[in-house]
Amino acid sequence: MHLSESARVVFDVLAEAGTATRPQLAAGAGLSKPTVSAAVAELEAVELAAHSGRASGGTGRSAAVYRLGPAAGAVLAVDLGPARTRVRGCALDGTLLAEGTGTRPEAADTVRKVLDALPAGAPLRAVVVAVGDVTTRDGEGAGERPATAKAGPVFDAMAVALPEGVPVHLENNVNCAALAELHEGAAVGRDTFGYLRIGVGIGLAVVIGGRVLRGANGAAGEVARLPYPWDESRAPHCEGLEQRMGSRTLLRRAAETWQDTDGPRPRTAERLLTLSGQGHATARAVLDAHAADVGRLAAAVVAVMDPGLIVLGGATGADPQLLPGVRAELARLSWPTEVVSSVVGDTGTVAGASKLAVAHGIQTVTGAVLAKH
Repeated sequence: MHLSESARVVFDVLAEAGTATRPQLAAGAGLSKPTVSAAVAELEAVELAAHSGRASGGTGRSAAVYRLGPAAGAVLAVDLGPARTRVRGCALDGTLLAEGTGTRPEAADTVRKVLDALPAGAPLRAVVVAVGDVTTRDGEGAGERPATAKAGPVFDAMAVALPEGVPVHLENNVNCAALAELHEGAAVGRDTFGYLRIGVGIGLAVVIGGRVLRGANGAAGEVARLPYPWDESRAPHCEGLEQRMGSRTLLRRAAETWQDTDGPRPRTAERLLTLSGQGHATARAVLDAHAADVGRLAAAVVAVMDPGLIVLGGATGADPQLLPGVRAELARLSWPTEVVSSVVGDTGTVAGASKLAVAHGIQTVTGAVLAKH
């Protein structure tokens, strides 16, 4: 679809606003009112914009209100989480149209159900898939793929449910969650921060100037690869730090520490956190030691990027019980840095993926070059 430059700009402003009058579009686009009128007429002719009623002005006059038209279409965001698959379908103004949740093996079925729930006839403009992996281009140039076997099989199983010809973009799940924190979470108003996810695995998203840093291999923030252990008697091994700090090891340390008088030992990190919150002394001690480990990792992050803010996320990391220990260890080892808990919860990854999908969808319609987010 070929649009004039002014129509592209106006469409972008309208997608951001959701609804707008021509004067509002002119102000947002930095264009003259006659130019905006011509652009709106162009968009209406191809059903990318449509009337949405009238708004009364302060002088008693009313102005036509516009919204995105049916041809603007929709986008899909998929979070292929370690246990759950979350899917959202959104309009290009970010409006939620449909959503679904399923187990990881049910990823393809969950995608199909959400696609079926989208408005009939609405073209699908873009798909963003969040994976717990580094992403790469495949060997035949057909598109992006998870770089390792960690997410590859489930991605392949899910991909069969996607319509052919729709652009599919992969993004690391931690980066997506960081974008949710940036736009609607704990980092609103802060354009530089580190998002540190602590759960089954560990990961870092580096946000600088409002954009996620990816690195030459798309692997910026892969803190699981930090050398660990690192001393004279032990050589580091691959992803040794993740093995040290992941929830499986956390539970193993809890089991080793648990006493007969402590009652049933926790079999999930969630249960350990609950016991600690209820004042269970052994659970609290295990969690305090874990918080100190997270604080040391945070100190390494601060030493490299000096972000001013670290947001703690993930199934374990987002629990506010970790904050005092993390803050204390970071203060002991490094310079002052604010540390806060994530507020976007389990849906942060799919929310961030939705933001990306909308941006890619607008790019598909306008043909504009998407700025690195």
